[in-house]
Amino acid sequence: MSMLFLLPFLVGLPLAFALPWLGHYLRLRDEWLAALAVSQWAGLGAVLAAALEAPAVVGACLLALLAVLGKQIFAASGNSFHAGMILLGWAASTLMIANAPHGEAWAKAISDGQLYFAGGRELAFAWLAASAAAVFLPRWAHRLVVARFFPEHEKANRLPGGSWRLGFDVLTAFLLAAAIGALGLMGSFALLFLPPWAAYRIARNGFSAIVLAVGLGLFVYGLAFAAALSFDQPFGPTLTLLLALVCFVLRRR
Repeated sequence: MSMLFLLPFLVGLPLAFALPWLGHYLRLRDEWLAALAVSQWAGLGAVLAAALEAPAVVGACLLALLAVLGKQIFAASGNSFHAGMILLGWAASTLMIANAPHGEAWAKAISDGQLYFAGGRELAFAWLAASAAAVFLPRWAHRLVVARFFPEHEKANRLPGGSWRLGFDVLTAFLLAAAIGALGLMGSFALLFLPPWAAYRIARNGFSAIVLAVGLGLFVYGLAFAAALSFDQPFGPTLTLLLALVCFVLRRR
């Protein structure tokens, strides 16, 4: 691989590892719609940052954290709140893009991703986010499973549950904010949603589902990177298309 494209490849690599792993637990908790809402708000943050000539990853992180705060406050509303957040984030970002001098360029950046233009800041943020996932997801794994199948366990045993739940949501926001600018909004969500969706169908247990989802994410990421370079295509849509094709084939087995 040319050194020119090595840095972008290394930016996306930890995201392709961490997003399917995180997506496994989001699917377990039936919170994939919440992840799409956080993605939409991270995209809005990136647009706001571009308007203010600030780093896109900073704006994406701040707005993703704002979405997580709203999720904590309106947790009882469930998917109705998440759907509303998706619509509100989409409307706000679309109006900003439509009325900004460089709106079309911003829209393309959020849609396609800017992986080929990633630099040292994006590399550091991606690896930091993936490292946080590698540290905390194993620690929270047991609690995530227990909370899904025995939701009253913590209350019955008077166990504190607020801190790790908030931490999990913050980690989700952090990872998606790192991914939006590089992989695009839908490319990031595809890595989060599709590999675990396929893995759940064919895996024998939870651990093998995680391994399969992460393996799928890494494999298709490498395939998409090579295909996008070879055929001069935008990376985000190429990644999403290949993920969808591979995962639909696996689901049909």
